[in-house]
Amino acid sequence: MIAIIDYGSGNLRSIANAFRKIGADALVTSDPQILEAADALVLPGVGAFGSAMAKLEGLRETLLGNIMDGKPFLGICLGLQVLLSESQESPGVHGLDLIPGRVIRIPPGNKVPHMGWNQLIIVEDSQLLEGAEDEYFYFVHSYYAEPSNDVVVARTDYGVEMTAAIESDNIHATQFHPEKSGEAGLDVLRNFVEIIRA
Repeated sequence: MIAIIDYGSGNLRSIANAFRKIGADALVTSDPQILEAADALVLPGVGAFGSAMAKLEGLRETLLGNIMDGKPFLGICLGLQVLLSESQESPGVHGLDLIPGRVIRIPPGNKVPHMGWNQLIIVEDSQLLEGAEDEYFYFVHSYYAEPSNDVVVARTDYGVEMTAAIESDNIHATQFHPEKSGEAGLDVLRNFVEIIRA
């Protein structure tokens, strides 16, 4: 069972429906016992970095413990950004710090938020993005991750090359929304299900 973490920040129904559409058993929950029992965790998210970290506080230990124990994890949009150490959006707020680095604002000269379809630039082999070369995915964000270690597997060009996806051991995360990205997005979720089964 895939546990979609309900912490009051994210379009939970659409990601749950997308997993169900591909035949995966997915449950929206904030119950730590269910999170512990799950085969994998998904952290969606929309909104501000600081607000998300405040809402995650009660689940932080459970989330970190499960990820550090090797449970497959998928972060989506803000669910990617909170993996990093900090964000320009919320100075002084610490992220989960599972991926060293910071989240920075899309630079001036580009329309913010970045909202729409962009093509991925695959920069490293990726289990999650297998078959995603040349595909377009749906993005909605004003900030993007800038990891300090070598975890970026895909970028996208929006006047500046931005992180589109990261992978590090059992941690997988996308800045784009696979649940809003049509068949290509469903293929990403199918790949995640295959990662869980491996």
